[in-house]
Amino acid sequence: MADPTRAAVILPWEKSRDGAESRAAEARLAEAVGLAASIGLVVVHQAILPLRAHRPATLLGEGQIAAQGEALATHEVTVAIIDAALSPVQQRNLERAWGCKVIDRTGLILDIFGERARTAEGTLQVELAHLEYQRSRLVRSWTHLERQRGGFGFLGGPGETQIEADRRLIGERIVKLKRELEQVRRTRGLHRAARRRVPFPMIALVGYTNAGKSTLFNALTGAEVTARDQLFATLDPTMRGLRLPSGRRAILSDTVGFISELPTELVAAFRATLEEVAEADVILHVRDAAHPDSAAQRADVIAVLEGMAADGTLDEAWPGRTIEVLNKADLLGGVADVPARDGAVAVSAITGEGLEALAAAIDARIASGMERASYDLPPADGARIAWLHEHGEVLARHDGPEAVHMEVRLLPADRARFERMA
Repeated sequence: MADPTRAAVILPWEKSRDGAESRAAEARLAEAVGLAASIGLVVVHQAILPLRAHRPATLLGEGQIAAQGEALATHEVTVAIIDAALSPVQQRNLERAWGCKVIDRTGLILDIFGERARTAEGTLQVELAHLEYQRSRLVRSWTHLERQRGGFGFLGGPGETQIEADRRLIGERIVKLKRELEQVRRTRGLHRAARRRVPFPMIALVGYTNAGKSTLFNALTGAEVTARDQLFATLDPTMRGLRLPSGRRAILSDTVGFISELPTELVAAFRATLEEVAEADVILHVRDAAHPDSAAQRADVIAVLEGMAADGTLDEAWPGRTIEVLNKADLLGGVADVPARDGAVAVSAITGEGLEALAAAIDARIASGMERASYDLPPADGARIAWLHEHGEVLARHDGPEAVHMEVRLLPADRARFERMA
């Protein structure tokens, strides 16, 4: 078995212009270390470097490069991760100065996505993002890492041979991948259309990576989706049925987690995955209430959703159907010790505390979007009577000799479908 890859994580840190810190440097560095560790890299060196000016050739200053070069050599580092966006020139110059592989934040996240994606759609999305990012930085010098670990080519692996193709071939592959993804999106559209024909409310989990979405998904549905204390443990959307306290059935969807400064290549490539959020009747924004950077993580997720609304992927009414879920209450002493405002619900997906309140909140949110209707049905029409019980909320029922009078609440799509039934 090959030795694990020894890595360094270096954070160039620049304060915002107004002096406000949206995310503490230590928290940002810890997140980057977690990203590296999530794919098996052994982080043997980490540093925060104040960035006084952006140098076009190297990003970092000469003294910083020299000092870090000594540290990398001392720790026998194979891969240096710069937790910032590097231009191709900056990446190449740092590699020459340090004599080791250098990747930036985008490259690291893409490599993680390449290792984790399992479905055909996820694989296509990651490869497309990888190639679009890599077109300007064809890497030819690090194929020896292929023996050490898999991945998408930034740290070595099967993707490396694709990177060695010329730009024309990469361009052709990108065109082909986009065609295949369009087919995937059409297929997903057909699946959504099928769900609308047998419509159940759709509930989508969103949130910062490692907020506990998959653990909550399992707790609510009894499923066994991969749930680990690890960044980006879930990369492919998963759906399961859910029975709510009212008896109403719903579909719960677990999606990929967001992260600060998500690479633009990934925002575009994973748009199809995020379409599940656009289709949702209820959006559960899952937060790690115990994380010291929870407020900044919330802002990152909100920014992505607002961006989806701005480009038309998500309708502008999404805040009205969103419930904020403050997860990991067990780390703070319990649900009662978590300050919940503006309709937020505190839960612990691990212990189950607060899940009943969350299910009731979901039920109430779905009900708020339902329409009230009255129907008089023949007593012999058992099929439509049963349909109303299955798909709606029966408020009142009176069985008379000539008709069964029913007062129900239905989702608009369900009401339209019922009234089209013969």
